[in-house]
Amino acid sequence: MASVLSRCAVHFKTRLVRQLLLVIAIGLTFAIGLTLALRQDFGTTLFYSLCITGCCSATAQGAHELLSRLLGGKRLSGLPLVIVVVIGALPGYQIGYWIADALMGQRSVTLLDGSPRQLAFLLFMVIVPCVIASYYFRSRQQLDQARAQAAEHQLQLLQAQLEPHMLFNTLANLRALIRMDPARAQTMLDQLIAFLRATLQASRSGSHSLTDEFARLTDYLALMEVRMQDRLRPHFSLPPELAGEQIPPLLLQPLVENAIKHGLEPQVEGGELHISARREGKVLLLDVRDTGAGLSQSGTTGTQFGLHQVRERLAARYGANATFTLTDSPEGGTLAQIKITQST
Repeated sequence: MASVLSRCAVHFKTRLVRQLLLVIAIGLTFAIGLTLALRQDFGTTLFYSLCITGCCSATAQGAHELLSRLLGGKRLSGLPLVIVVVIGALPGYQIGYWIADALMGQRSVTLLDGSPRQLAFLLFMVIVPCVIASYYFRSRQQLDQARAQAAEHQLQLLQAQLEPHMLFNTLANLRALIRMDPARAQTMLDQLIAFLRATLQASRSGSHSLTDEFARLTDYLALMEVRMQDRLRPHFSLPPELAGEQIPPLLLQPLVENAIKHGLEPQVEGGELHISARREGKVLLLDVRDTGAGLSQSGTTGTQFGLHQVRERLAARYGANATFTLTDSPEGGTLAQIKITQST
């Protein structure tokens, strides 16, 4: 929940900054044009332009949002958008003039008492910036929606590729166990069915909490313990304040699978597997550490498909705000670490 609110706050701030910059650019353009055309004082003209442009933008977008809600969320475009924006901007024009007059101690010609020529000019002052602003933000909104849909489709594709990879590896382990110990293979098969049932819903969602992520890892490790028995000794550490943090489903599972396959299985005695989450300032750290052979001994065998998927999913969801590293652990073994920088 906290991460969702954080992303919403970042989106709101970004949109607000864009809107302010656009208002300043339009107001500055009109101030320069009016100063050169009518020989007016630039400072006063700029102040009035900014007040009027800002108020027109606010009332026009407010009218658009209100009508969109009344139409069930439908977004306007084309001529209907222009009409709604212009009508909505007229009160903003008058409000902007009133604010500027009050602050400057003046009284200017308004829509109520101007000549037809002045009225036409003032309407032009209203229509042009409002139409430009509306189309700009409408285009930005459509572009943002397209990017969000593309990122979501990429995440779904990456996740769809990861699920059969995990299943094939597990079935390969099950096949090897059938030859050595049919009874344990039967137990492992039962555990596999229970694991797939538990993870089916999680694998179809866009995100879930760290509590759910750790629960699915517990299910997976219970499956692996059937085969490895006491050679696999898992440990979990999830602080209560991080339990609700949202991450992509099964993000850590490939790291756990990699640690078992390349770190613990090659050792006769197996080893410990530590899975933890913690926060350092704005950074959420997710660690998967084993006490196995380490990178220098395990090398880079295999396709590293799971690790590649982790990197791709992080890039698709968080961009430059997330990193993944795989290093030798100072305590021995290997440390796989994900860092996610969370905005406030």
